[in-house]
Amino acid sequence: MDSDGTRDARGTHANPVPRPARPADVPAVPPRPARAPDPQPVTAHPTKPPHSPHRHPQPHPPSPVADWLDEPRPDAGPGIWRYGYQEPKAARTAERLTSTTVVGMLIPLVLAFLVWSFWHRGVIPYQYVLLRLFTPDGWWWGGTLAAPKRLEQAVPYPGVEALQVYNGLFFALLVYAVTRLGGWAAIARHVVGRRPQPARALLAALGALVALSLVFPSAFPGAGWDAVPVVAPLFSLVALITGGYDAFASQLFTDGLYTLVTLLVVWPFARLGGWRDLAGQWLAARRAAADPAAPAVDRRPSLWPEVREAGQYQAADLLAGEVRAGRMNDVDCARIAHRWVAARARARIAPFADTVLREGGAAWTHPSGDRDLPGRAARHDLLAGQVRIGRWVTREHTPLAYGGAGAALGPETLGTSLLVVGPSGSGKTRHVVRPAVESLGLQALAGRAAVVAVCAAGTPLGPDSAYDVVVRLGDRASVHDLDPYADSDDPDEAAAFLAEGLAGDLETVSGQRAATALAQLLGPYRAAYGRFPALPVLRELLEGEPSALAALRGALAGEQYAEMRRELDARERQSGAPGDPGPALAARLALLDRPAFAEFFGADGSGARPFSLRAIAHHPLRVRIDLPERGHEEASRVLTRLLLAQFCAVTRDGEGGEGGERGERGHFACLVLDDATEAVTGESVRRIQRLRSWNAGVVLALRSLGDVPEALHGPLYGAVGCHMALSGVTTWDGSRFASAWGTQWVQTQDVARHTVFADQPMTRAIHALRKLVTGKAVTTEAVTVRQVERERWSASELAHEVPPGHAVLSLTTVRGEHAPPLLVDLRGEAAGRS
Repeated sequence: MDSDGTRDARGTHANPVPRPARPADVPAVPPRPARAPDPQPVTAHPTKPPHSPHRHPQPHPPSPVADWLDEPRPDAGPGIWRYGYQEPKAARTAERLTSTTVVGMLIPLVLAFLVWSFWHRGVIPYQYVLLRLFTPDGWWWGGTLAAPKRLEQAVPYPGVEALQVYNGLFFALLVYAVTRLGGWAAIARHVVGRRPQPARALLAALGALVALSLVFPSAFPGAGWDAVPVVAPLFSLVALITGGYDAFASQLFTDGLYTLVTLLVVWPFARLGGWRDLAGQWLAARRAAADPAAPAVDRRPSLWPEVREAGQYQAADLLAGEVRAGRMNDVDCARIAHRWVAARARARIAPFADTVLREGGAAWTHPSGDRDLPGRAARHDLLAGQVRIGRWVTREHTPLAYGGAGAALGPETLGTSLLVVGPSGSGKTRHVVRPAVESLGLQALAGRAAVVAVCAAGTPLGPDSAYDVVVRLGDRASVHDLDPYADSDDPDEAAAFLAEGLAGDLETVSGQRAATALAQLLGPYRAAYGRFPALPVLRELLEGEPSALAALRGALAGEQYAEMRRELDARERQSGAPGDPGPALAARLALLDRPAFAEFFGADGSGARPFSLRAIAHHPLRVRIDLPERGHEEASRVLTRLLLAQFCAVTRDGEGGEGGERGERGHFACLVLDDATEAVTGESVRRIQRLRSWNAGVVLALRSLGDVPEALHGPLYGAVGCHMALSGVTTWDGSRFASAWGTQWVQTQDVARHTVFADQPMTRAIHALRKLVTGKAVTTEAVTVRQVERERWSASELAHEVPPGHAVLSLTTVRGEHAPPLLVDLRGEAAGRS
């Protein structure tokens, strides 16, 4: 195998199949033809741009890829399909004004109008008490009922100002009560605040005019109503504070008070209408129009505005022209966008522009030469890194943001690993595994991911031409072989994941003792021969074959091998002792030392190219490993455990191509196990939990949790961030999901009906007549509302209420965001072209 791990991939592309049309979400575009050389050489960073840096590129005919790039992708919760995401209908319906809301608005208004009418006409006697405090000599008007209107026409006296002030305070109290009880503020924000500008500002201005007409009716011609008590109480309060009306002789003072009242009335409407922000936008637009050197930049992604703002105008124009001309597809756009992010982070903008100007949309093409997959079975959005697997079903406790929205998976959720449980035929491979593998394959072509799919031979995970490396273990026609040591040069590391694969599921064999026994043989063998032994030779050494041990000891005759001889002596002393893991390891190796695997695992004379799983830690590869199923089920499980252990070991050691730091690869690495039966061990669970910090994740598909040791159920659920239970799971499996998903507080309502027993004869007669007519006794209802703690999904609901083609899915992102367990429709239109 080549050092970069990619040249072997081209062996699977000798006869590429024709590529069918893509799904309707992103139409296929042909590969970009070779570009003719530029008539004049250009540089990536000219000192003087050939045209105005703010001039937009020449318009092109509409392009489906450009429309796909420009489609908004709003921020949404974990697992929501962001491409074209809109607010669910349930959320919009909940915000509409209903008849109940209107009645709730009007009832406080009508009551306040009646109370104010009684106060204003003198029916409510509180004003007389107030006036009595200011006129201790008695009721000067002769004891007759009086009202504020009559007092205003009377001769001024010391109590008039106080009455006006209390009149205004009572009016303000009524206005506050109406707005609070009727919810007028919230309704106004809903009706006006959610509208776009300038309609929002115009509606707020109309409301301000109505309010000003009520406060200053004399300023509006034709207004025949009386002014609400705002100005008069304010003037009376000023008169009480200043000791008279002398201050009102100043026109400036009076105009200032009127201005203050006007500002207080208009201020809430200005906030509601967003006048300040709108004025700022208008001023900015006027400044931009007055200064042609700094126009607004077109932010459409299809014009590559970030590249343009960085000063690379020619590169941005070239990419925009490639997109509009249809010479770039979604994979090309995602690949170049990924390279741009890396170039900007590492301050390598000039080399980025040079490559774009030289190769155009074909820049940084995958080493396999592919710019798309042969076919797609699911909808993909490579900019967001998502694949759509279905639709969130609207139920009673479904959040409004999820109801009816698309359900999607991506590296941000797969980075916490995914556990899928469902019986045979429930759709694990069709609805979950294949879309995930396909999405990761597309992202690998964009340089953003590496994927290893492990499945039984014949599993429909796409054609061979969709992968860079296809390893068919047990098939002599296989082009590639699997390196059981993962290209390791450390005997202890190789012994660790080899012991995990061979004896990780054995309770009678200690993992540490098994790794030590293997290391005592691998270290001396590598020191003697410069490589690790083939599996048949390793089996002979573990069994204590005298000829094999003698040959190895003879190769370690030199003084420089003294330490290795001590290792070999220790292994010989332990051989045959109670608790020796050697026989168990040799028995498991015997499963792989069969005629079907005679030319695999680095055997001498093998013509297949060895593939090391370590290559995915450094390169965005697409790998599929087919395991033999018929007659070799136990060997397939050993290999699955070995691959899982190798994956956890090699992803930890990956170094980022674009990231630069250890453990921060420039691409996401994912291992997909279509059948993880008996693959989960205690050590693998601990390593899976650490994968998210290494920019990696695994997808584990199980028919039942019985395929995992019972002692590991809790740790496995804790280590994996995403859980999916498909239809058909048993109540026993459902109880594990219910325990992992926990409980939530819900509101319950209990209604108790009690028969009414009347004491009065007339009441008893009426009740008897009512019972005769209706046939039911007269009862009363007692309603009790409580907050109780209930399981999000019970074991019975998971086993019996999940329809076929559905699943219950909970998600957790690498940033710690959570999506509660919700029902997902995985069928047909929801998972395909909806």
